[in-house]
Amino acid sequence: MSKIEKLQEIIDSSDNIVFFGGAGVSTESGIPDFRSADGIYSKTPEELVSHTYYFEHTEEFFEFYKENLIFKDAEPNPAHYKLAELEKEGKLKAVITQNIDGLHQKAGSKNVLELHGSVHRNYCQICNKGYGVDYILESKGVPRCECGGIVKPDVVLYEEPLNNAILNFAVDYISNAETLIIGGTSLVVYPAAGLINYFNGKNLVLINKSETPYDNLATLVINDAIGETLSKID
Repeated sequence: MSKIEKLQEIIDSSDNIVFFGGAGVSTESGIPDFRSADGIYSKTPEELVSHTYYFEHTEEFFEFYKENLIFKDAEPNPAHYKLAELEKEGKLKAVITQNIDGLHQKAGSKNVLELHGSVHRNYCQICNKGYGVDYILESKGVPRCECGGIVKPDVVLYEEPLNNAILNFAVDYISNAETLIIGGTSLVVYPAAGLINYFNGKNLVLINKSETPYDNLATLVINDAIGETLSKID
């Protein structure tokens, strides 16, 4: 039996699937992993999207953020569409993502837990008024609310904690899942990578181009792109 046939068999026999995905889910939609941003930047991408840098160098933060983290014209790929389809069929209970691009929702997924927030939500730090992604892109320099406050993206920056409520929902879904499919992540960034430890179901499927520290625990390991892999599933 091939690995794709095995994956098909696991999906066919499961009625409580949870998907957990990382940057590799979006790279097939043309969104690069922001850590690959280099060249003109003297600091690492992690430093440029840190809480400290946001407060100390706000204008430079937004310059980097707009150029490297917002891809408004990106479209979902086969991975996003297959997951939305599995949810519609009642098999997939939740998508847990480290990505901030909103492509799962664009593909039709309803129950998406965004561990690191979304570029599509932005809030004034004074009055809490919400703004869309276009407002950020069209702003010159630092985006300001009509009240004068800075409009901050609803994304989790380095040095900031993850949203506790979303984390708890993620733990709940994973700990109750029969099948956990993890795709497009090397499982080395914590605390998100630690979520795998809450899984005690039947099938652990890891789909990633490179190996992960958890390959030896998996029911099935596929070293390939997640979109390419899920496009072969009926």
